Amino acid sequence: MNSLSGKSVLALCRVFSSPLSLPPAIVGAVRVCHSGVNSKGKVFTKKRGYDITRNPDLNKGMAFTMEERLQLGIHGLLPPCFLSQDVQVLRVMKSYETRSNPLDKYILLMTLQDRNEKLFYRVLTSDIEEFMPIVYTPTVGLACQQYGLAFRRPRGLFITIHDKGHIATMLNSWPEEDIKAIVVTDGERILGLGDLGSYGMGIPVGKLALYTACGGVPPQQCLPVLLDVGTDNRTLLDDPLYIGLKHKRVRGKEYDDLIDEFMQAVTDKYGMNCLIQFEDFANSNAFRILNKYRNRYCTFNDDIQGTASVAVAGVLAALKITKNKLSDHKFVFQGAGEAALGIAHLLIMAMAKEGVPHAEAVKRIWMVDSKGLIVKGRSHLNHEKEEFAQEHPHIKTLEEVVETIKPTAVIGKEGLIPFYIYLNSSKSVTLYSVHSLCFILSSQTPLFLQIVDHAYKQGIASWYPEPKDKEAFVLSQVYSSDYDSFTLDPYSWPKDAMKVQNV
Repeated sequence: MNSLSGKSVLALCRVFSSPLSLPPAIVGAVRVCHSGVNSKGKVFTKKRGYDITRNPDLNKGMAFTMEERLQLGIHGLLPPCFLSQDVQVLRVMKSYETRSNPLDKYILLMTLQDRNEKLFYRVLTSDIEEFMPIVYTPTVGLACQQYGLAFRRPRGLFITIHDKGHIATMLNSWPEEDIKAIVVTDGERILGLGDLGSYGMGIPVGKLALYTACGGVPPQQCLPVLLDVGTDNRTLLDDPLYIGLKHKRVRGKEYDDLIDEFMQAVTDKYGMNCLIQFEDFANSNAFRILNKYRNRYCTFNDDIQGTASVAVAGVLAALKITKNKLSDHKFVFQGAGEAALGIAHLLIMAMAKEGVPHAEAVKRIWMVDSKGLIVKGRSHLNHEKEEFAQEHPHIKTLEEVVETIKPTAVIGKEGLIPFYIYLNSSKSVTLYSVHSLCFILSSQTPLFLQIVDHAYKQGIASWYPEPKDKEAFVLSQVYSSDYDSFTLDPYSWPKDAMKVQNV
């Protein structure tokens, strides 16, 4: 019996108020024992009994068949009921939809991830549009603020300033050996919420969940890391329930030495191809760290480079509508933080491909921060902002900047709102969501395969020999939320070979 798709299961859950009200035909279709057989075949584990049901990588709940329960020694540890994964999704969704508070929904899903990882990802991928705002932005921000109260079970590696000199030992505490991707934060600039210290762990955990749900990266190959060097958040320091180090942030050489040791320890253990993604570092460290390591390690800063790639992809897509070149436009940015500066730098690189000199490209980019237009001669400009300071009288508000500069595109970010592009025409203004445009682009398989082809042509691919069928190869590496089978591989010898010898 073919199982229902995630979308179908979700739709059923919303149409029928309880499993008992499902039509008999539907119950018969989905209430079956999951065979556990998938393209990846059977899985062997030496674990038995309670260890199976308490391991989220192995646990299938009531989807274990009778044969599996007997062989794994878990018969009696589960209710005498056999459910398909589709029915399990229905049960989760029924519980999910009784919760109106986003934080309660977040806790339910994270608890599921801690209990049954494959079911968690089956639920998540059944409706990415529904669940992404819960497991990541914006609900993850609320979860980080309440992390001390919402904390249920350790997920990720907490490395502190006091562990300096022993980070390699810390990495040995992590149970998985084949790590391909690490998301690391020091918690100083969590989303638009500021310094949350150790509570920032929710960000690497949530981001890596998206690596799996959207990118197909096996969760066992992902490692969330929180570098705890203290916090300057007085509310947290005074809170007896705060779970991080209770002292002011360590800065300067001691901080830099910790980052250096972390980068070296990671590559020593997991190899130079292990991706290290920096997430939610404060501006004062983000650009400096990125420039220091970008050519030495497999690393990137998501707030600077990741957001930039999404926004510039939207701009390039919009050019298909305006039917002109990037260098024909004048850009005004509302905000001059990591994201805005990252987008600006990538726009300059894109204009360079059109043959525009660097100095000319910079003149097409105007930045507005909390103090107004960034212009030459303004005091207290950091190095990153100073690069985009224009020769122009000071202007205080965005509205005045738009009226005076007359840009053809405005790129802005306000709190947790995504970037938008405004394309001016003679009679009207059209609003395009970069976020949507990006997902339209990334959903096109030929585009993705072009990226793979480009990697091999440029000699920057890390897998050799080059696969003949790249699409098949990529799909073979994608994580599947289908349950594995734990039944033994039964076979027998010839009767003569098994004859018992007697005295």
